[in-house]
Amino acid sequence: MADIEITKNYRADKKVDVTCRECKRSTKHLILSDVCLKGRGDMGPYGDFMWHDEHQIVQCQGCETISFRKTHNNSEDITHIVDVYPNPEDGRDTIDYDYLLPSNLQLIYNETIKSINCGQAVLTGMGIRAIVETVCKNKNANGKDLCEKINDLVIQGVLTKKDADILHKLILLCHISPPLRRQDSVAACRRRCRS
Repeated sequence: MADIEITKNYRADKKVDVTCRECKRSTKHLILSDVCLKGRGDMGPYGDFMWHDEHQIVQCQGCETISFRKTHNNSEDITHIVDVYPNPEDGRDTIDYDYLLPSNLQLIYNETIKSINCGQAVLTGMGIRAIVETVCKNKNANGKDLCEKINDLVIQGVLTKKDADILHKLILLCHISPPLRRQDSVAACRRRCRS
């Protein structure tokens, strides 16, 4: 059976760094109220499993916006999870004058922004890839695969080398590239993307 310890207002009146949805950056927030839950459970021969959750009502010290912050960590993970509600990353705005984009690109762009705002990582990755492919097509980029076409956009002056490097990393690290042909290797794709 798990042992649970509950502490109220242990960290009240202390300040923490939180991303503010109004200030659009990390700011100092005052903890107005909090509840801390600590627990441990027996995992048999593997020892104890320990966890720690904090539930906090916080207020931005810049704009005075109120948010809810929840943190979690445990003895099995090295990451410290922090969630803020409402999510300050939600509601990403589209670029100004997105209506000036070609209609096929504007549709994909707006759908991708919606995917980002809904936290749909796979759909966002697919949307980014579709945007890149559409730009390549609209600019008649040359190359036998997407990496080479991105490099051609640099030659055309559409992208900077730095922007192309970011897109190459997205393709390689986020797995939004097409399946590799049998004769291709990951190393070969990396070489093509770096050239």
